[in-house]
Amino acid sequence: MVTADRLARARAGDGDAFRELTEPHYRELKVHCYRMLGSFQDAEDALQDTLLSAWRGIENFEGRSSIRTWLYRIATNRCLNMLRADRRAAKEWDIAAIEPPEPTGYDDVVWLEPFPDALLEGVSGAPLGPEARYEQTETISLAFVTALQVLPARQRAVLILREVLGYRANEVAEMLDSTIDSVNSALKRARVGLQQHLDSVRSAEPPPARDSPAERDLVERFVRAYEAGDVDALVTLLTADVRLSMPPIPLQWRGRDVVGQFFGAVFNPGPTYDLVPTRANGQHAYGVYLRAPSGGIRHGAGMLVLDLSGGRISALTRFENTVLPHFGLPRSLPS
Repeated sequence: MVTADRLARARAGDGDAFRELTEPHYRELKVHCYRMLGSFQDAEDALQDTLLSAWRGIENFEGRSSIRTWLYRIATNRCLNMLRADRRAAKEWDIAAIEPPEPTGYDDVVWLEPFPDALLEGVSGAPLGPEARYEQTETISLAFVTALQVLPARQRAVLILREVLGYRANEVAEMLDSTIDSVNSALKRARVGLQQHLDSVRSAEPPPARDSPAERDLVERFVRAYEAGDVDALVTLLTADVRLSMPPIPLQWRGRDVVGQFFGAVFNPGPTYDLVPTRANGQHAYGVYLRAPSGGIRHGAGMLVLDLSGGRISALTRFENTVLPHFGLPRSLPS
């Protein structure tokens, strides 16, 4: 009765009633848009467009589905429209003081951005349908989100709606103005594409348990080595097939030796850094701040997100300093 009353008031133009209906779904919708788009900023834009479209169309909402499902339909189609437009372009290497080794590969997903763990609170408890296949912690990881971006847009939407959120095939077909056969076909192709990408990046060993002594020891050793500029100590923490990427720069380095060479170039001729801990995509992350030789203001140099495997680091993803404010981190720190 409460929902029916709010819906009636929202249809009559009551903004407060509309917010009461939609606000409980804001965070999970933003995560959905992020999985679709791979960019935190694009996800925020898509969410705002979704809410605006919902407000404009609330009087036509017929109640055949829940408000939540109706919002997911709007959000998914808004994301599909955004994916038809040009995405953020790749960026050339622009760190003049550092000469990196030759890359071992190239990344296509140059628009990738990290997602703050602080905004995931409550999302893991959102209701999932009976078809959900993946653990929610896995589906927000950088590896999973990157793999989604490799899929064609409609395959991506179908896989997220079916196997991440657990909607049934007939519900997804209605959301996408499609047929059940088309949805099932897209899902089969999406599963193959997703698995191929995950197999190429997934580590053989699971990460240490969260907040375990093994995890704490590993990340503390990483921070000490990085802040000291100790390349040898840093290399001992890496898996043999460790990956380093730097979106929106489309370069990738894979393997302990070449990643060690990369950090040798970063720490030579002597810049030093401070790391400020945070969490992104369910993973350890750090705001990276460059120490001034004179001891003045430390300027934000970017963010590092770590993938852990067993007792080592299997991937490092470096993002630009523009992502720091999303995590409540300043662009610079006082001396």
